[in-house]
Amino acid sequence: MEKIIATVGPSLLNQYPINKVYSDDLIFRVNGAHGSISHIKEYIEKIRRERKDALILMDLPGNKIRTNNINEPIKLKVGEPFELNFQQTNFANFFKYIKKGDKVWANDSTYEFEVMKVNQEHEIITFLSKSEGLLLNNKGMHVRGIHKDIPFLFDKDIKLIELANKMDLQFIGLSFVRNLKDIKSAKELVNQNVQIITKVETKAAVENLNEILNNTDFILIDRGDLSTEVGLENIPSYQKHILSIAKVHGVKTFLATQFLKNMEHNPVPSIPEIIDLYNTITEGIYGIQLSEETAVGKHPYSCIQLVRNMLKKT
Repeated sequence: MEKIIATVGPSLLNQYPINKVYSDDLIFRVNGAHGSISHIKEYIEKIRRERKDALILMDLPGNKIRTNNINEPIKLKVGEPFELNFQQTNFANFFKYIKKGDKVWANDSTYEFEVMKVNQEHEIITFLSKSEGLLLNNKGMHVRGIHKDIPFLFDKDIKLIELANKMDLQFIGLSFVRNLKDIKSAKELVNQNVQIITKVETKAAVENLNEILNNTDFILIDRGDLSTEVGLENIPSYQKHILSIAKVHGVKTFLATQFLKNMEHNPVPSIPEIIDLYNTITEGIYGIQLSEETAVGKHPYSCIQLVRNMLKKT
């Protein structure tokens, strides 16, 4: 049976009970990137109160650089600079890995910045914005080429693994895996009965795909984060390549990112979304992950039911 990973959050679980849409085809994803350890524990306890037999995925935030301690959104204007201090990212040593002229892609590649200056004395990084909008707290910031040198697990990842072990969760998602060494370092900390979902969202993971596929239970292609590494225009070919290699290895594959983006606010999907969903399913994937669509969207039940119906039809 194909699976649907449904992300819980302010919408699904808090506003919309999971019992109304529950079936054994669902895995409930707790996004470790959002909230404190105690807050995430409350989410797990609430899922268990509603369904003791629910399958739960702890999705680790991984070594993704994110904005932090931003109390008020930063207004971005094309051609204008803005500043972040060293404590306004989740990795205090971020400044050591960047230099003047580096390009930064933020918020799933919707914003682009350029590093203008790193001031170690005043602990401030100055960026030049090439985009318009609002930079919010806890949004990803990606600089190509630096992740190979950054530690695989941050402190929060380790604490979330401890929580997952303690609460006997069935799945753990490993974010920003680069190679077999990363998987092994995580497995040393994870309970033996936990199934690993290795997320393919770095170029290094694609380059080391064969060794990764030989050492994981599932993979998940996160098209959003992968696009920041390889470019949006290359995502279709990368997706097809990864799926074809996974089939050879017999590893079940999930796909994620913006399948039903339109349904965050509207009760129906767009036609391109339906076509993409159909084409994706017919390529032989094992499951679909819904993220914002169910975590914060207005129509989580409809999203889940639509994917469920599409899986049955194809």
